[in-house]
Amino acid sequence: MPSLSTPPARQGLALSRRQTLAAALGLVAAPALLRATPGRAAAPELGPSTPSFQRFRLGSFEVTSLLDASVMIDGPWPIVGEDRLAGEVESLMAANLLPEKRFRPGFSPTLVNTGRELVLFDAGNGADGFVPPPAGGQLMKSLVAAGYAPEQVDVVVITHAHPDHVGGLMNEGKPTFPNARYVIGATEFDFWKSDKPLAAPKESNEYGSAVVFRSHVLPLADKTRFLAADGEVLPGIRAVAAHGHTPGHLAFHVESGGKRLLVWGDCAHHEVASLARPDWHALFDQDKEAGAATRRKIYDMVATDRVLVAAYHTSFPSLGYVERRGEGYRWLPITYQLAE
Repeated sequence: MPSLSTPPARQGLALSRRQTLAAALGLVAAPALLRATPGRAAAPELGPSTPSFQRFRLGSFEVTSLLDASVMIDGPWPIVGEDRLAGEVESLMAANLLPEKRFRPGFSPTLVNTGRELVLFDAGNGADGFVPPPAGGQLMKSLVAAGYAPEQVDVVVITHAHPDHVGGLMNEGKPTFPNARYVIGATEFDFWKSDKPLAAPKESNEYGSAVVFRSHVLPLADKTRFLAADGEVLPGIRAVAAHGHTPGHLAFHVESGGKRLLVWGDCAHHEVASLARPDWHALFDQDKEAGAATRRKIYDMVATDRVLVAAYHTSFPSLGYVERRGEGYRWLPITYQLAE
C-alpha cells in the first residue's frame, strides 16, 4: 500500500525508480550468479558466414545476385592504381578504414527472371578461373541455394571473356547450363577467337584468358548470338558499350516497369579506389586509357540517372548506387532501398 505521506502523482514515480534500481542491482548481481552456476559445455565456434544470394524485384522482373567467390587477396594496388605508387593507393585505403594491402573483391554473377526466361549474366570462375574452388567456383551452390537448377537457365550473357566470368560455363568438359543459349559481344568474341591473344607472353592474363576462351567459350559457338555494342538481348535487356577492359567489354541495361539496373561487368575492380580515382590505370585493362574513359562515362551516367548497379567486383551482394564526390565518385552499397 502506498504511503499516505507520498502525493499520488509521485507514488508511481517512486515505484518506477525502485523498479529501475532493482533491475540495475539485478544486472550487477548477475555475474556473481553466473559464476555460481554449474559450468556448461561451450558452443563450438562456427566460423564466419557469408550469404550466397540476394533477391529483389525490379518492376516485373525478379533479380538475384549470386556469390561465386569470397577470398582475401593482395591489393588493391596494383590491380587498381597500376600507374601510381603503392603508397598512394594504400593511403586511400587507410583514409577509408580499409586494410592497406589486402582486399576482398566480389565475384557476383547476376540472375534475372523476366517471367518468361531465366537470364544469367556471367558464369563465375568455375574450376579454371582466377579463384578456383574451394574459395571460388561457387556459382552452382549459390544458384541451388537460391532455388534454381542449372537446367533452368535459358540465356547466359557474357560481359567479357576473362576466366572469372566464363570459367563456369563448362564443367568437366560439358556445358554447365545444358539448355541455355549464349550471348556475347561480336567484337569480344572475334578478338579472343583470333591468334592475337595467343601471341601474348604465356605468363600474361591475355594469354591465359585466350586459353580458357578456347576451352570454355568456343565450344558453345553454335549456340551463341553475337551482339552489337548497343544490341538487344531480349525485351528489357540491352547492351551498353564499355570497351577498354577488354576490346569488346559490354555492360547491360535491365529495365522493367520503369525500374532500371545496370549490370556493368568489370567497370570497377575496387569499390573505393576505382570510383574515387577512375583515371588510375587498372592492371587487367587491356587498353588503359579506354578503360579509364569508360569508367568516367559509366559512372557519370549512373550517378546522373541514379541507376541501381550490379557491380561484379564490389563486396557481395555487389549492388549499389554511385554519387559524384569531388573529382571522382563514391560507391553507395544498398541497404533497404530494394525492400518492398
